[in-house]
Amino acid sequence: MKKKLLTIVFCMLQLAVFAQLSARDILKQKTEKDLQTIMATSPSLSGLMAVDLSSGESISINENVVFTQASAIKIPILMEVYKQAHEKKFALTDIKPLLPSNTVAGSGILNVMVDPVNLSIRNLCVLMIGLSDNSATNTLIELVGMKNVTNTMQSLGFSNTRLQRKMIDQPASLRNEENISTPAEAVRIMKLLYEGKFIDKSTSDEILSILMNNPVANSKIADGISANVKIAFKPGGMGGVSTEWAIVYLSNRPYAITIMENYKTSATPSNIISALSKRVFDYFSMMKATKYGVLIEN
Repeated sequence: MKKKLLTIVFCMLQLAVFAQLSARDILKQKTEKDLQTIMATSPSLSGLMAVDLSSGESISINENVVFTQASAIKIPILMEVYKQAHEKKFALTDIKPLLPSNTVAGSGILNVMVDPVNLSIRNLCVLMIGLSDNSATNTLIELVGMKNVTNTMQSLGFSNTRLQRKMIDQPASLRNEENISTPAEAVRIMKLLYEGKFIDKSTSDEILSILMNNPVANSKIADGISANVKIAFKPGGMGGVSTEWAIVYLSNRPYAITIMENYKTSATPSNIISALSKRVFDYFSMMKATKYGVLIEN
C-alpha cells in the first residue's frame, strides 16, 4: 500500500513539473529527443551544437567531445591569416609562390598545375575555402606558422581547437597529431565571426563572405535547410570523419551550427549530418512563431 502511494505521489509530481513547462520547452525536449534518435541510427559517434544568434538559445549533444576536423580547421587558419594581415605582417595582396614542399594531393586544383604558380595571399585563402585546396592551405600554414593558429585560438578561449599538422600528412596523423576542435568551440568561433568580434566587423565580414562563396553543393548542412536560405560554411572529411561548421541565415532567426562525426565505417549512414541539420532547421523555423504557435511569414 505504501509503495503504491509513493508511486501515485511520484506520478503527480511528474505531472506537476510537466504542467509547468511551456509549449516551447516541450518542443525543445522533443527536438533533442529526435536528434538523439537520428544519432542512434549510426554506429559512429556524433556531436552537435546549434546556437540561436538572436536569442542565445542553444541545442547540444556531445558538444564538448573532441573531434578531428579535417578541412573544417581551415576556418581558424583563415582567421589567423587575416589577423596577421591586420597586424601588418604582410598584405593580403602579397604574392606567394607555390613550393613543391607544400604541394599535396587531395582536394583542390593547385597540385595539378604544370607551370609555376604565384598567387596573392587573398586568392590562396579563397582557394583554401572555396575548393578546399590543400596545397593553398599548406602554403598559408607555412606563412602564418602552425603554432600561431593554435595560440590565437587559445587566446580567444578555444583551448581544444588546435592546428597540429599540415594537410595530407599521414605520418603526423599516425602520431595522433590531428587538427581538432569540439562542436561547442566551433559554434562559438562562428558566433564570434557573425557578431563581428574577431578583430573588427570588417574583418569578420570579409571572412564570412569567403565562407558564403563556397559551393552549396558541398554542404551537408545545406541539404537540411530551405534552398532560399543563405549559408556560410566549411565542411571537412577524411577517413572515418565528417565535420561541418556553418551559419544559417534563417530570416529573423539566424543560427550557428556545427556537426561532427568520427569512427565512421561502411555501416554509417551517409545522411546523418543532413538529417540532424534538417531537424535543427525545423526547430528554429518553428521558433519564429508567436508564443501560441502562430507562424507569421516574413
